Parts: sequence; structure tokens; C-alpha cells
Amino acid sequence: MGTLAIDTECVDSDIYRALGFKELGKGVVGTPRILSLLSSLLEESVQRNEMESETVNFKDNVAMFHGLRAPTISIQHYIDRIFKYAGCSPSCFLVAYIYVDRFVQQTDVHLTSLNVHRLLITSVLVAAKFIDDAFFNNAYYARVGGVSTAELNRLEMSFLFGLDFRLQVTVNTFQRYCCQLQKECWEGNQIERPIRACGIKDSWPSKSDTQCAPTISR
Repeated sequence: MGTLAIDTECVDSDIYRALGFKELGKGVVGTPRILSLLSSLLEESVQRNEMESETVNFKDNVAMFHGLRAPTISIQHYIDRIFKYAGCSPSCFLVAYIYVDRFVQQTDVHLTSLNVHRLLITSVLVAAKFIDDAFFNNAYYARVGGVSTAELNRLEMSFLFGLDFRLQVTVNTFQRYCCQLQKECWEGNQIERPIRACGIKDSWPSKSDTQCAPTISR
């Protein structure tokens, strides 16, 4: 467990630095760029889904993550808050993003302003437990995320079952997501369309396993 889950030394060092990661052992200075890129991706997905919901009746299979009203805090500020107070590694946020990507594909959940914050805090919690050597408990994450401990416990279990407890992220998968994010960064693209990361395939099969897997396309 811990950092052995992903050997980030195998990830291209230039891409790793460009996304705001630091080489192992040197710590992190400031806010990693990966956070703003991920927030842009998620924000665009939410906006696109909510525009489509005006004409298409979405029926999500997992209602547990839906709040009664959208939180007033933006996705960017929410991610920044988690990074500031949870103390998890930058790699943890990319792994959390991969988990959310898997979750929406496995469950047909559509990201909206009513569920994205709960999915974020839950995915980061699960990722921190899986890849970081040290992490806070659920009660602490609940305070950071603005939910009760009991609710976060339920969200965590629902999230894990939605993933079929498949938490392993191969180095190949991690690097491909890094490359796609770096490509978006180079192009200066504020995600005007669903990004498609061709070749992103995990080591476990799924009913949606294709050569060109969409990342957060719902």
C-alpha cells in the first residue's frame, strides 16, 4: 500500500513537473497546476451535463451523491480547500480523477453541481487511503468536505462498490492521464469538448472497455 501503489518515478519527469508535481523527496511548493486543470475539466463536464439535462431526462443510478441544492463554493475553491487541509499528495488528486472517471463509466452517473462536490471529497479520500503513506481519518475529511462523518462513510462505501473495489492504477494508466492533461495544457484548451484519452485502458476489464475511453464524458 502507500506510495508503492503508483511508482511515479516511471512517469515522464517533464510532464510530471509541468503538471505541478515535484520529484519524489522534494515536496510540493505552492498549488500544483494539476488542481486547476482538473477543476476546469470537472466544471466543463458539469456545465455540459446541466445544459443537456434541459432537453434530455438523465436518470442517474446513484442518487446518494446528490445534494438538495448546489454548494456555493466553486469546484476550484473546493479542490484547493481539500489540498490545503487534507495534506494529500498531488498524485492523489489525479488518482481521484481516474476513480471518478471509472465511477461515471461504471454507474452511468452524470456529473452535476448537485453531486460533483461529494464525488470529489469521496474520491480524494479513497485515493489518499490507497496511495499515500499517511492520511487523515474520515471524520477529518468530513469536516474538510462539509459533510457529516456518517454521510461520508456511506458515500465511501457506495463509491467503492461502484468501482467494484478496483482501486489499482497502473503506471501506464497514470502516465496516459498525465499526457492527456499536459496536452490540454499545451493547447490552452479550456475543455470546450469532452476530452478523449485514446489508449487509456486499465489492467481490469469492464463492459465499457474500448480503445478510446472517454474521461469524465458524463
